[in-house]
Amino acid sequence: MASSSSAKHLKLVHDVFLSFRGVDTRNSFTDHLHKALVDANISTFLDEEEIETGADLKPELESAIKESKASIIVLSRNYADSSWCLDELVLILKQRKTSNQIVIPIFFHVEPSHIRKQESTFGLALAGHKRKMEEEANENKRRRLTQKIDEWIQALKEVADLKGMHAKGRRETNFIAEVVDDIYRRIHVPKESDPPLIGMEDSIKFVTSWMRDSSSLTGDILTILGMGGIGKTSLAKYIYGLHFHKFETSSYIEDISRRCAGKYNGMLDITKKLCDDITKRSPIEFYDISVYTSKIRNTLANKKVFLILDDINSLDQLDALLGNKGLHPGSKIIVTTSNAWLTKSCALLKNEVVPKHAEHMLQGLDKAQSLQLLCYHAFKSKDHETGYQNVSEKIVKYCRGHPLALQVLGKSLHKQVIPYWEDRIEGLEKEIDDGIKSVLRTSFDSLPSRNDKELFKHISCFFVGMDRDFCETILKACDIKTRSGIMNLIDRCLLSIGWNNELVMHQLLQEMGRFIVCEESLDKPAERSRLWCHEDSSTVLKQKKGTENTRGLTLDTRMLVNKRLRKTFEFELDALSKMDNLMLLQLNYVKTKGSYNNFPEDLRWLCMHGFLLKSIPSNLPMENLVALDMSYSKIKSFGTCCCYQQRPQKRKKLGGLCSKDKRFLGSLKILNLSFCEDLDSLCGFDGLPALERLMVTNCSGLVKVCESIEKCGGLIFVDLSHCNKLDKLPQTIGMLRKLETLFLDDCKLGQSRIEIRDMDSMENLKANNIDTCSSVAMDGIPSDFEFVTISLPKSLVRLSLKRNNLSTESFSKNFSRLSMLEELYLDGNPIVFMPNCVRSLPRLEILSSDIADGATSKCS
Repeated sequence: MASSSSAKHLKLVHDVFLSFRGVDTRNSFTDHLHKALVDANISTFLDEEEIETGADLKPELESAIKESKASIIVLSRNYADSSWCLDELVLILKQRKTSNQIVIPIFFHVEPSHIRKQESTFGLALAGHKRKMEEEANENKRRRLTQKIDEWIQALKEVADLKGMHAKGRRETNFIAEVVDDIYRRIHVPKESDPPLIGMEDSIKFVTSWMRDSSSLTGDILTILGMGGIGKTSLAKYIYGLHFHKFETSSYIEDISRRCAGKYNGMLDITKKLCDDITKRSPIEFYDISVYTSKIRNTLANKKVFLILDDINSLDQLDALLGNKGLHPGSKIIVTTSNAWLTKSCALLKNEVVPKHAEHMLQGLDKAQSLQLLCYHAFKSKDHETGYQNVSEKIVKYCRGHPLALQVLGKSLHKQVIPYWEDRIEGLEKEIDDGIKSVLRTSFDSLPSRNDKELFKHISCFFVGMDRDFCETILKACDIKTRSGIMNLIDRCLLSIGWNNELVMHQLLQEMGRFIVCEESLDKPAERSRLWCHEDSSTVLKQKKGTENTRGLTLDTRMLVNKRLRKTFEFELDALSKMDNLMLLQLNYVKTKGSYNNFPEDLRWLCMHGFLLKSIPSNLPMENLVALDMSYSKIKSFGTCCCYQQRPQKRKKLGGLCSKDKRFLGSLKILNLSFCEDLDSLCGFDGLPALERLMVTNCSGLVKVCESIEKCGGLIFVDLSHCNKLDKLPQTIGMLRKLETLFLDDCKLGQSRIEIRDMDSMENLKANNIDTCSSVAMDGIPSDFEFVTISLPKSLVRLSLKRNNLSTESFSKNFSRLSMLEELYLDGNPIVFMPNCVRSLPRLEILSSDIADGATSKCS
């Protein structure tokens, strides 16, 4: 045995050490568990693989146990028969005490009480060991064996009292998946933060001490307070990474206030995520926040939970996420906010049993810490470069210990010469008025062109959280250089790209961008270039005060604070007549009256969710539109089967609806008609020659998509998912040579024959749960819904065919031609074993299926 001090310095070679009784589980449960751990990239020590035949096992076993982050002990019926197993158990439990090794006992069809009291097979095994001890003639060996038996008995008692996992009554594949998920979550704990938490050592010690305090019988809440950008989120994220694995369940919800402000159902999405994180996920989705709140409330009261709720700015948000039922003993909740009043006033702290509440205020950095953080971003080192001391100290003085300001300025000054620094400092000295806003404003002012500044203002006002490609398409039509501009914003830390390709901007930066727009006219919103505040927009439209300065306006009546105005708001369309330069317009769930004759003609983006008319008015100008979004509308049909082949010389100003109107929309690239329940047909694609993205998901009444879709040769994205009355696709969809993504989930294509020959640009195909009666043809080969037996496009990268009644026999050798395929989803199909043609795919990284009683397989 190594001493406790030396054990702490041992190199951790393995993630997991598996202790088990070979005759019980070696060729069954333990073998399956070992494979699942390896498949999940968890390095696992198994004595048969790691120890050479004929070697002395004991020293190698001791080393393997000491060099593992965690141990899994499979306690089976005959585990205690083996003295080796019992020796492993003793050593594992010692490592738990001396080096905090994670120990997970699995009670494999045995009762913990039998282990604790040495009853049943465990009692028989110990009795056998005692007989051997009593029969031992050598006094020294008998004494040593007596000592060992005492250690074994104590170890069995100790392991029986640990929180373990019970296999009895569980499906083995599901149980193994749960074990793997648990061990993965507990061993993958980040130890460092990037950027480093410079100057937060005292805060880390305080919060760590609070986390370890288990004296409260009512759960604990900690509020981390401080101004925006001071480091609340960074500290909370770091603490979460260190401690989340110690709880039954945990969740980290980031950036709550901005996500709620960004869209109407933001709070619904957040409560759903929190509920999914801390409870067992359910396929049933709800559209009522109170349902999720109820589930969260019950879970918090009955489980030891660790939550971090980042950037709360509303009491309603806090009450929806925490409820009022109380916390289970040992639970820990961290709330980050700039408002100290919120947590004190939440419903949870007004309960009969009040959780213990503490606060921690974050302060700014001192001079030395500020200089260190600046150097990290500006020089990628702990100290400044030669000659930069003076300018570095001036930057530190200006930032006043604000971490976000130091980070933004440091990155903007990276690899810049001293004269450039001096110019920046001179500019900063002219605006030493308002701390954070002034600091963030310097990043904006440093942008190299007017183009980038206009792009930043557009994004901060309208497009944060939206898809990057979608925004680039629209803003490019507004004469903005988007690709280089977005890269410039990213380089200066004014923008980042999220996991789903969405535009992400820090809340302070977004507020700064909007403040810059407000400066155009502090007292008269109508004279500003952009109107994003729903109250300001409603006032301008109601009072008909719009001007030619306005380039963008958004109004969603559901977001109006005044509930009476929210229900009754209506404006006359001629209120837009003076906005000659309006290019971006969003009017969601807005009631209008009057004629569209004077509607702005230079619009590039028109979003009108909840549009009440059954068709688009004929005098609504759309010739310059690049993106049209009429989701959640009452539209019954879109387009006609014959359209003008050339743009009309002059738009006719006619009243009424356009059910028979012939429209040529030569600029339209994005068309979104999702969730239009009354929409029954899509036609007139020959009038949409520039169309690139077609989104018609969840249109429950859609029955027809016109064959003229072949005229849209530039289509790269088509989403027809969840149109469950759509039983026939246009055969010409296979002629779209540039199509990259096609979604057909839940379409009942019982009479379709799909030809997707020569579609060598297609990368993503989702056809989950489509009617099993479908017949599909590719390259002219007919089939009875045997997608996988046909020549799928070689270019496919992601393919999903879930719940399509595919059997093992459905696969053919042709499937192996998908040499580019990286992700394959086959869940919900009666596949007995994975065919060789799938195993041979050279680039496959993710393979998800229900083979072997519901297990999900992933290729590494």
